[in-house]
Amino acid sequence: MKTISFLLLCCLSVVVQASGPIQGLLERIDKGASHKFVIEQVKSPVDFFELDQKGDKVVVRGNSYVSIATGVNWYLKYHAGIHLSWNGMTAKLPAVLPPVKQRERHETSYPYRYDLNYCTFSYSMAFWDWARWEREIDWMALHGINLSLALTGAEAVWKNVLTKLGYTRDEVNDFVAGPGFTAWWLMNNLEGWGGPNPDSWYDKQELLQKKIVRRMREYGIHPVLPGYCGMVPHNAKEKLGLNVSDPGLWCSYRRPAFLQPEDERFEEISSLYYKELTRLYGKSDFYAIDPFHEGGSTQGVNLDAAGKAVMQAMKRANPKAVWVIQAWQANPRVPMIENLTAGDLLVLDLHSECRPQWGDPSSEWYRKDGYGQHGWLYCMLLNFGGNVGLHGKMDALINGFYDAKADARAGQTLRGVGMTPEGIENNPMMYELAMELPWRAERFTHGDWLKDYVRARYGADDEALQQAWQLLGNGIYNSPKDKIQQGTHESVFCARPGLDVYQVSSWSEMKDYYDPQEVMEAARLMASVADNYRGNNNFEYDLVDVLRQALAEKGRLMQKAVAAAYRAGDKELFSMASQRFLRLILLQDELLATRREFRLGTWTEAARSLGNTLEEKSLYEWNARVQITTWGNRTAADRGGLRDYAHKEWNGLLKDFYYMRWQTYFDYLSRTLEGKHPQAPDFYALEEPWTKGTQVYTSQPEGDCVEVAKRIVKEL
Repeated sequence: MKTISFLLLCCLSVVVQASGPIQGLLERIDKGASHKFVIEQVKSPVDFFELDQKGDKVVVRGNSYVSIATGVNWYLKYHAGIHLSWNGMTAKLPAVLPPVKQRERHETSYPYRYDLNYCTFSYSMAFWDWARWEREIDWMALHGINLSLALTGAEAVWKNVLTKLGYTRDEVNDFVAGPGFTAWWLMNNLEGWGGPNPDSWYDKQELLQKKIVRRMREYGIHPVLPGYCGMVPHNAKEKLGLNVSDPGLWCSYRRPAFLQPEDERFEEISSLYYKELTRLYGKSDFYAIDPFHEGGSTQGVNLDAAGKAVMQAMKRANPKAVWVIQAWQANPRVPMIENLTAGDLLVLDLHSECRPQWGDPSSEWYRKDGYGQHGWLYCMLLNFGGNVGLHGKMDALINGFYDAKADARAGQTLRGVGMTPEGIENNPMMYELAMELPWRAERFTHGDWLKDYVRARYGADDEALQQAWQLLGNGIYNSPKDKIQQGTHESVFCARPGLDVYQVSSWSEMKDYYDPQEVMEAARLMASVADNYRGNNNFEYDLVDVLRQALAEKGRLMQKAVAAAYRAGDKELFSMASQRFLRLILLQDELLATRREFRLGTWTEAARSLGNTLEEKSLYEWNARVQITTWGNRTAADRGGLRDYAHKEWNGLLKDFYYMRWQTYFDYLSRTLEGKHPQAPDFYALEEPWTKGTQVYTSQPEGDCVEVAKRIVKEL
């Protein structure tokens, strides 16, 4: 019977010599790679991929381009020992690929695998060009993504809409945020911060978005375009005579106003918005719409009417469209969605691995009825602020997914999985794990999965590397289910200095859950075999990343010694401990200089490259510098709590910004120990000049990462 079914499957298949987007994908991985595969597209009621062999060619069979790309990635990882990752999307394939010895099939009954968070577009993607976006869309396809947020170019839509409503160029720029802060503008949190944007910015983003959605559609990835959520400029009442509500402040920033659904112009303005959006980027089957995000006041708003008005506006644009909404804090408000039709709404359970809202009674954000009749996706947030740092909740992620699948109510409305990080290009292991969940029918252990990952990651089965990763997987990458914190255990190097400093960002909620010595031991194990893996891109990236974490752990311990020496009044010990702490910052800076992924210059160069004039380049670099340091002006940074939210352990930033702050603070403490009465540092006054600085930072790596790591690890 199996033989007959297989023959029937082959009869229904379309055999292609790696054509279309798959050919382009394979050729970008390695020139000539497309000739080493046979691609077969087969109709199927469920998403699936199969690996097979035909002569000396590997067969990848699937029901769609995305399923086929997922199969290619699975083959490369688990048959060829080649792991494509953010730190490397190319590889040298062997002349003859390792054969698939037995046909292998994976399928999923879940229709959606979703990608991205609004914040990702600012914390990671703010200054991307098409070349970087092309690699990312390839990454999406390889990881099974068939539904992705696509916010780029929203500025051009709003420029056109507001212009037609009578706003001037300057008024438009007072509303639209700068490139480093677009995400929070689109989430109705603020207006104008980071601007004003030059006309060329609107044009560039429009052209870039057209390329992005075109490539997504070629693959069969559905772009989730920004829908109309009722947002209008804060002065819309005075300017246009609209009936609006005031959602209040967000971290000291004034939010845009909310257009009341009862206003007779709601239909007109929402229709104008969708007309412009469709004209520029085409019609979509999915729209991201998030009114009242993160604490927006709903006072005076009929939420039932608002939900229906938003839905009706979307349906006028495309009757088949689905509203995609983030479950974060109180959103989506129950009255806004409870009377909407099942199938018209898709909820992103944004933080499933940590604060699920789908109905897990042990969750801090427990919703008794989950999302009612509406479909939802099990999502991993993992990263906040694009912060650098090892972090994961492996067991919580795995078990939470299979628990949700088995739940009598939530399991009936579960539609797939998603990745919703605020920042990417970090912790590649966790994203690999998350996106394999829908393709694995049975629950599995993190330890067994990790063994296969390490072999795939380095193309070798090395005992020292397995030991290192088991330490990491059982410790820093396995935060217990009941531990609530916003991403990584933040590095004290990046914190505003203090004697009792613990977390860096205002809302981290950090708590100790792993042994720092195990991270240091993992770094030593990796350094002990480093000579064997020279030139192995994945190994060298991980070596630097793990040792970076180990140095941060050492720094946290040393900071406690500094505080103890100060409180004891021991000037000699204080001097020795503080100098040791500062040296650790410089060692980390030197280590991170060896990889472009950890260099400030990679970020600032990308920002400046988008400018046509010196003025534009300076504006974009200022956006880049402010976002990762003060985030906002003095009020937003200090009273709003945003300073250091998007801190980064990056070469250049460590030496010129974090080191400067700590050295200033230690000088202040030293003078105090000497009986003087110095004025305490005004940290914002120290930080703001750096955001306006002009020092050039480059993306070019410096030093041999293996040699530097072998030397530095001896100082742990």
